[in-house]
Amino acid sequence: MKTLRKELWFNLPTRRGLVNITGDVEAAVRESKVKEGLVLVNAMHITASVFINDDEGGLHADFEKWLEKLAPEKPYSQYAHNGYEDNADAHLKRTIMGREVVVAITDGKLDFGPWEQIFYYELDGKRRKRALIKVMGE
Repeated sequence: MKTLRKELWFNLPTRRGLVNITGDVEAAVRESKVKEGLVLVNAMHITASVFINDDEGGLHADFEKWLEKLAPEKPYSQYAHNGYEDNADAHLKRTIMGREVVVAITDGKLDFGPWEQIFYYELDGKRRKRALIKVMGE
């Protein structure tokens, strides 16, 4: 079995933001030379997410609005976790959006449905963070 491990590094200038990382994952799959297998992509920080969905601006705005209703950033005093940091909402948002995705590799390519793309979702930015790409297969 072939494997490849890569890290993607991010340093978003805003507290929250989406990055389409599909091209980076596709490049890792090509580099691995795996024709049939799986690729795991996961956020390596507990205030970031990796998920699959459509690359459409209205939907991305809807994620922000929906997540803010479910786990509002402010007032910071509403969360027991806040004290040293003010990021309890980011932990909750990450739980909702998920930690990782696994995608099948078929004939050396990501085996996606229509419109599917892979995103890194920064939920507590303004510092360096990373995501892992792990390709496995034959």
